[in-house]
Amino acid sequence: MGRKRRGRAVSGWVIVDKPAGLTSSTVVNKVRWLFDAAKAGHAGTLDPDATGLLAIALGEATKTIPYITDALKAYEFTIRLGQATNTDDEEGEIIDTSDLRPDTDAIEAALADFRGEIMQIPPQFSAVKVDGQRAYKLARAGEDLELAARPLWVEELRVVDRPDADHVTLEMTCGKGGYVRSIARDLGEALGCLGHVKCLRRIWSGPFDLENAVHLSDLADEDRGQFDHLLLPLEVGLSDLPELRTTAEGAVKLRNGNPGMVLTSTAEYGDEAYATYEGKAIAVGMYKAGELHPSRVFVDHS
Repeated sequence: MGRKRRGRAVSGWVIVDKPAGLTSSTVVNKVRWLFDAAKAGHAGTLDPDATGLLAIALGEATKTIPYITDALKAYEFTIRLGQATNTDDEEGEIIDTSDLRPDTDAIEAALADFRGEIMQIPPQFSAVKVDGQRAYKLARAGEDLELAARPLWVEELRVVDRPDADHVTLEMTCGKGGYVRSIARDLGEALGCLGHVKCLRRIWSGPFDLENAVHLSDLADEDRGQFDHLLLPLEVGLSDLPELRTTAEGAVKLRNGNPGMVLTSTAEYGDEAYATYEGKAIAVGMYKAGELHPSRVFVDHS
């Protein structure tokens, strides 16, 4: 006798406004339980003390997660000037201080070096792996790590508020793999005043923004399994790809993992695209001469 499947075969995206104090995994597990979903995942971790948009995929939508993690995303964050911490945020121990407080013009001028393609060293307390172990575990054990710099695309970085001499609030739009804590640390060092992240909020990610977000406090445990009206379609996670409509015969072939005929589209030969039939995504793959060659296939999804 086969093992009984746990949870429902529900698919789609749930956009949560994550509160401070919870890990991303905790929120994902809670949403999975509330929707009684068989499978769930998220498109980009937020630190426990960070708030804002956490895009959670259920069921077949988990296959579209890479298209959200690779997309641009935006953060609003406040830097505490004059203090460096060992975690590069408010939760760490203060390891150095400075009395220097640059004016807003100096901060805006320094931001020019943090736009475009930059190299960024992750924080010591991060999930980067070092010899098979997470950096934060080694850092907690007292090791001083030499982490390799990584490329990051910063589309935009600007000052949005200067509440007082000790704080500046920035908004950043960036690509995959960025550490806001590293931006705060490196900007503070460049200005000579030191700095760390005081608070952080993700405001949008790919096609998702906070306007579509729900709060965990609005999802009552007694209504478990009755929140499907909050789901966004799986297809939203593919909105940056060309859509190719297919025929009934093409849909059958694609569902079986074989190339299927698609109708005329703006996609060019070799483009990654997705095929739909009767409004539902069937597969993602490479477009070649009137056919989609699938790399990911979606089973029937609600």
